[in-house]
Amino acid sequence: MENVITVKNLTKRYEGFTLDNVSFQIPEGAVVGFVGENGAGKSTTMRAILGLVSADKGEVEILEHRIGEKDQSWREQIGVVFDECNFPGVLKVKYIQKILRNMYRSWDDEKFLKFVTRFELPLDKAVKDLSRGMKMKLSIAVSLSHDSRILILDEATSGLDPVIRNEILDIFREFIEDGKHTVFLSSHITSDIEKIADYIMLIHNGKLLFIENKDEILYNYCIVRCSKKQAELIPEELIMGKEENEFGVSVLVKNKGRLLESSFESRAGAVDESRIVFDRAGVEDILIYLVKKEESGKGGRSR
Repeated sequence: MENVITVKNLTKRYEGFTLDNVSFQIPEGAVVGFVGENGAGKSTTMRAILGLVSADKGEVEILEHRIGEKDQSWREQIGVVFDECNFPGVLKVKYIQKILRNMYRSWDDEKFLKFVTRFELPLDKAVKDLSRGMKMKLSIAVSLSHDSRILILDEATSGLDPVIRNEILDIFREFIEDGKHTVFLSSHITSDIEKIADYIMLIHNGKLLFIENKDEILYNYCIVRCSKKQAELIPEELIMGKEENEFGVSVLVKNKGRLLESSFESRAGAVDESRIVFDRAGVEDILIYLVKKEESGKGGRSR
């Protein structure tokens, strides 16, 4: 499978924060969900990929073109949506296509009007008079109305109601159906990521913790709820995070199958009669446990 985005050792330093040697690859035809808490480095990574902020170190290649090359024709094939609509507030929807027709050689009026109709966008309304949901729909309609092979979306669904979010996720699914289009999506709404993503990328405090297949994560990861004595029998190499309280311990385990193969249940039952519960671990659970583990290892947040 061809990689449409390749990032190597991407580093960007700000006062109090560093995007630290981030490396990953995004394959063609996939949806990659990018998760992490506020300030983790999601937006910085995306903006550096697009060349909107200059990296201090590292390489970025999109569609076999390196960021910084004189040839910028590849940008025609990138659709970008940030968490704010960046069109002038006084501009009416019907005039946007006239402006963008002169900016994109691959602009498609018919496609744009199709999305305007589908999203029920009012042509005679100014951008400033649109609801947040309508503004996001407008930005997405624009991103899909030129020859986009990749969509890069930074919190594009945040603040939208579930019905609109589901409608937008359907659009993204349609976009990748032919296997030649790719979506790179950051979101705090982990349920959206679980619905649509093929891969999950998790970043914390400027460091990329992992990029893994979503189905494998949801199948293999689990939360084991048990007593402290029982938790001590879980193989250390399977533990991804841990929470303790007065009632017992909750442990994030990265491979439930391997845990069961280790005879954990029978050995745990021999040391303590407390009930052992295996709960599904969602993307949000994994994010919380891993961030807590990282922070406890540092003795608290550094910024």
